[in-house]
Amino acid sequence: MTDFNYCAQQVERFDKDRYLCTLFAPPDRRPGLFALYAFNQEVAQARELVSEPLLGHMRLQWWADALEGIYGGTPPAHPVARPLSETIQKYDLNRRHFDDLLQARRLDMEDIPPADPQALTDYASGTAGTLSELTMEVIGAFDRGAREAARHVGTAWALTGLLRAVPYHAKARRCYLPASLCREAGVQLSELYELRSETALLTVTGEVAAMARHHLDIARLRRTNIPKTAVPALLTATLADVYLKRMRVVNYDPLDARVQLPAPGRLIRLLWNRMRNRY
Repeated sequence: MTDFNYCAQQVERFDKDRYLCTLFAPPDRRPGLFALYAFNQEVAQARELVSEPLLGHMRLQWWADALEGIYGGTPPAHPVARPLSETIQKYDLNRRHFDDLLQARRLDMEDIPPADPQALTDYASGTAGTLSELTMEVIGAFDRGAREAARHVGTAWALTGLLRAVPYHAKARRCYLPASLCREAGVQLSELYELRSETALLTVTGEVAAMARHHLDIARLRRTNIPKTAVPALLTATLADVYLKRMRVVNYDPLDARVQLPAPGRLIRLLWNRMRNRY
């Protein structure tokens, strides 16, 4: 099995939604996208795989050092680092994006909620938004409008994912909902950590869902200027619609089991239709 196949398998296993979207990309671009997404999975799970934040910082530092080696021509012998290095060289990917993504991921190690909606937006933009810009570089879409659309789609995708992950984070006694909104609504984190739903929580999650939709709206204002070749990198917008609609049905209760259901079986047809209509 090649390293690129390994990356594809990791993405299919741990990031199914992005895996499905990548299948709509041109075949010659898919290996690079899988390498990017496998790298993202490596850093996104850094906090989840360790018992304390310091160890998470060490994992992120390993990747910072790996990127130093990759851009210096000496990538480490790692099944994700090697194909990532080939992808970076082939598409001349911007080093700054990787640095920004790693810096944003360091916030995962703080184990405290973002201070306010802007802090949450910055985190979402720095993680999935930055990753979306990198996918545009692999796809070959360098137009400013396309990159801005990608940033907003990625931000919306991250916000949507954080809403769906509320119960998962709560079990680990972590919360990504803005602290200022929680205070204003009267959310008791002790109740959330015991997986108890309350009206105050639904108020906050509803506001975060509105933030996600706002970024989707901004991205779609630019759709007429997006080259068709770039659309596969933006298809997570369609998936965000699916999950946000499901959240609305359950009154934005992230603890409702229906929120965790996978995307519907008709997803491939839905994505294909959005391909034709530019996400």
